[in-house]
Amino acid sequence: MGTTKQETILIADDAEINRAILRNLFETEYNLLEAENGEQAMMLLRQYHDSITVVLLDLVMPEKDGYEVLEEMRQGELLYHAPVIVITADDSNDNRVKVFELGASDIIAKPFEPDVVKSRVKNIIELGRYRRSLEALVEEQAVRAQESNAAVIDMLSSVIEYRSLESGQHIRRIRMFTKILLEDVAENYQEYNLDGRKIRLIAEASSMHDIGKIAIPDRILNKPGRLTDEEFEVMKTHTLKGCEILSGLDRLQDREYLQYAYQICRYHHERWDGRGYPDGLKGSTIPICAQVVAIADCYDALTTDRVYKKAIPPGQACSMILNGECGTFSQRLLESFKNVRASFAQLSEQYADGLSAEQGRETGVYAHEKITGNPDTNTDFDTVNHSKLIEVLSRTVKDGRVISLIHKYLKAGVMEDGGFHAAAEGVPQGGLCKAQHRPPYAKQNTMQRMYCFSL
Repeated sequence: MGTTKQETILIADDAEINRAILRNLFETEYNLLEAENGEQAMMLLRQYHDSITVVLLDLVMPEKDGYEVLEEMRQGELLYHAPVIVITADDSNDNRVKVFELGASDIIAKPFEPDVVKSRVKNIIELGRYRRSLEALVEEQAVRAQESNAAVIDMLSSVIEYRSLESGQHIRRIRMFTKILLEDVAENYQEYNLDGRKIRLIAEASSMHDIGKIAIPDRILNKPGRLTDEEFEVMKTHTLKGCEILSGLDRLQDREYLQYAYQICRYHHERWDGRGYPDGLKGSTIPICAQVVAIADCYDALTTDRVYKKAIPPGQACSMILNGECGTFSQRLLESFKNVRASFAQLSEQYADGLSAEQGRETGVYAHEKITGNPDTNTDFDTVNHSKLIEVLSRTVKDGRVISLIHKYLKAGVMEDGGFHAAAEGVPQGGLCKAQHRPPYAKQNTMQRMYCFSL
């Protein structure tokens, strides 16, 4: 049996004798396509661009010459997958410069030596095979890196949620809220340049919005009542401390993901009128990814039970956000929020806290059980063996700086006999997290305002 022909060569030459010579050289090893003018060559390229691995191109042809074919291939980004070897009688230096500038990979002068042509074509095809194998390897490694990154992110996110006594469903809901809201923004406001890939990255990066909670001492993080002004100031620093942790993840492969995660972590408490924190950004200076996550996180905080308050109905939560009771948001984003509020309510019900054990394992309960030895996500995180937690994280997070930083923050938040011990040098008795605080100026609807400012 003959060998399978894997590569396809396109021969474009108006002279039948030249095509016949080239056909005889390659027909036993390769699939062949032939064109007698430039227009036919482009038609075949458009039809078989996925299979053509090299083009043998004459320059002087009717209807469309070789220069025009090269230019059209260059503009259509076809040269990368179908490199061109020019075969021409004009072997002048100026002509060589011109065809190489147009993107040709090689040039062979007529009359040509058949063995020379065969060797050069073989070299081009071998290089293409090698490039494709490298691309496949890189893609495989990228997938593995993404899976590894996702494991790191999920583990870190789980640590945050179980310390703050929040359900593992919280992160899943935030991801989904973020994705749904971004999709509506992308459809109605093209100026944000949001495509499917960016939406996916931002939704995944939203998981890290509260990574800074890992440094909050439990006496503040899980305080059921009002925080003092001093405690609230400590809570507000979670945005900056979270960015410090994310900076330690700079060895993750996906730099764009880390950029979104950093922006979300730092700016998701900024508000459109400049009254947010930590930097007091105003208007469109707040990255769109952080603006969207801010609304998603606000809605989830309102509609779920927290240690400091009970959930309120989705309709009431929407009204509070739209009426500015939770801070000022972009009017464009609020219009998109109106469009998706029914989907938000549906997701809140579908992925509510207190799901079955099997459902919970899909969203982080399994990680909690691995860390604490207890499948109950209501287990006080203070009972966790911190050494065991660091051991689990170390198997996933390969960067020693991140492990060291997390270990420092965890030690700083250890509770013993009801008292707080600042075990880590340089870590304030406070740490970082979202504010569970009722602003002193909120004279009316104090409890409702506490919900909003406790994101």
